[in-house]
Amino acid sequence: MRHVAPFAALMLAALPAQAQIRNAPAPRTLEFAAYIFAASNVCGYRIGTDAFEALLAKQNVRIDDVQPRGPFGNRVQTMFTLMSNQMAVDRDQACLAVAGEYGPEGTVARNVLLPAGANPAAPAPAEPAKPAQ
Repeated sequence: MRHVAPFAALMLAALPAQAQIRNAPAPRTLEFAAYIFAASNVCGYRIGTDAFEALLAKQNVRIDDVQPRGPFGNRVQTMFTLMSNQMAVDRDQACLAVAGEYGPEGTVARNVLLPAGANPAAPAPAEPAKPAQ
């Protein structure tokens, strides 16, 4: 009986740690978030929050989880720093590549990264009326 009590205490102490590990996002999800943040930082793109949040939601992650003050923000911040430094080495090629993957015409997902001047909430300007002839 004496051996059961320490074992039970150890199991109870380990439960919160196990729950946190099971709920952690997949490493690829954290890498994806860091990649998008790095592309925004290095290339000056704006993040299309709706598209970004939708991709994170598919992995059962909220944007608050991966932001700097979120529970996984430190991990994302470390990857972000490394990715930003690597992208800055060959900025032009890196920005073209990331825009091709996640830009308005992206091959992986569209509108995750938007040009700096784009405003996704604003409607496209209407074509001026042509005079009747």
